[in-house]
Amino acid sequence: MAQLDRKPEQKFRGRATIRDIADLAGVSIATVSRVLNDRPDVAPETREQVMQVVRKHGFTTNRGARGLSSGRTGIVGLTLPLVNDSYFGPILGGASEALYEQDMRIMLCPTLHEHDREVSLLDRLTRGATDGAILMLPEESTAELQHLQEIGYPFVVVDPREPPPDGIPCVSAMHAAGAKLATEHLLQLGHRHIAAIGGPPGWYANDERVIGFRAAMAAARLLPDPDMILYTDWSIPSGEQAAEELLGRPEPPTAIFCFNDNAAIGALNAARRLGFSVPEDLSIVGFDDTFQATIVTPTLTTVRQPLAELGRMGVSLLARLIEGQRLDAMRIELATTLVIRESTGPAPVAL
Repeated sequence: MAQLDRKPEQKFRGRATIRDIADLAGVSIATVSRVLNDRPDVAPETREQVMQVVRKHGFTTNRGARGLSSGRTGIVGLTLPLVNDSYFGPILGGASEALYEQDMRIMLCPTLHEHDREVSLLDRLTRGATDGAILMLPEESTAELQHLQEIGYPFVVVDPREPPPDGIPCVSAMHAAGAKLATEHLLQLGHRHIAAIGGPPGWYANDERVIGFRAAMAAARLLPDPDMILYTDWSIPSGEQAAEELLGRPEPPTAIFCFNDNAAIGALNAARRLGFSVPEDLSIVGFDDTFQATIVTPTLTTVRQPLAELGRMGVSLLARLIEGQRLDAMRIELATTLVIRESTGPAPVAL
């Protein structure tokens, strides 16, 4: 077999490019591109020649010739508050699988809900370590996110904390629609004295779910008492405390709509301790459909967010941004569905 001319061995500063492979293999850049993209129109001898150079010098073929020619890392940063969490875990799982399918790797950056920590992590990510980032429930303000755009760093927000600003790619669930479904379910069961346990006021998810709750009540010609909506930090203990307050009133609610599954589990604990039978005396609905919803007793009626799909969609948008493609939709909301289990039943008959 005739050997193609090779240039002397050389070392490279920084990341090698497709041109470096072409020079060492003695072929054109177009030929290297065809080999790396597994095109059939390359002679077997030439293909092997190129791949010998790739293997010998440890070049990566991830993302093919496009990544090599542009000097990309093939790495995407992902910031999220917590890794080992029933809510963020499925989103992370969906994003990780989608990144694998895109031949990209993930740089995981837990923020622990700390603004300064997240800003510091993002500063490192934008200094050439990554091609872009998925920001899950970011702590950054609108101004800080807009600054990231101004410096040209590709990113997508998944599950925004604040209302999504115009022009920033964002993926979220249809919170208001899901809350409306949950409330309508309770109304159809005959409940009229319905309380709500929300998250922190000002959070996008919380405020949208309040809108959906109130809309369903208004459609039934019911005006929710502001005192029947309590706010928490999304945790089980705070949900338990809020439910204790509601159930300790002279006229306790017959149903509680909790804005996440943690609060709903807390409400189940409070009801059990105070002697309320669920669902005979009290119906409880959650939101998210995390794995705990199926292991508590009774199993939890809840609104299912497509958590894994949130992560996958975020990666899909980010990949297009990295490739320089235009996004037709900067803001995507994924549908929510109601999952009916054992924690809801007909309203108790007044004696």
